[in-house]
Amino acid sequence: MTKQMVIRIDDETKERFQRVSRMEGKTASEKMRELIENYVRKADLSQVVDDLWERIGAKARKKGASVKDVDRIIRETRTSR
Repeated sequence: MTKQMVIRIDDETKERFQRVSRMEGKTASEKMRELIENYVRKADLSQVVDDLWERIGAKARKKGASVKDVDRIIRETRTSR
């Protein structure tokens, strides 16, 4: 279920935001949802970490690394500190 959020901005900013949104072929509500979703995705540290692990995993798979290779690299990195 969707919920409403009320924000207060000055008239000039509202008009400019609506105009720019229309130039992108979106309503102000669509653009605001997009901006909020992007902000939450970037600000949510757990999502950032998950995305990082996914990228690391994809690179490792592409290079043919095995679970043993990953375990070895982690051990070597930890012992070198």
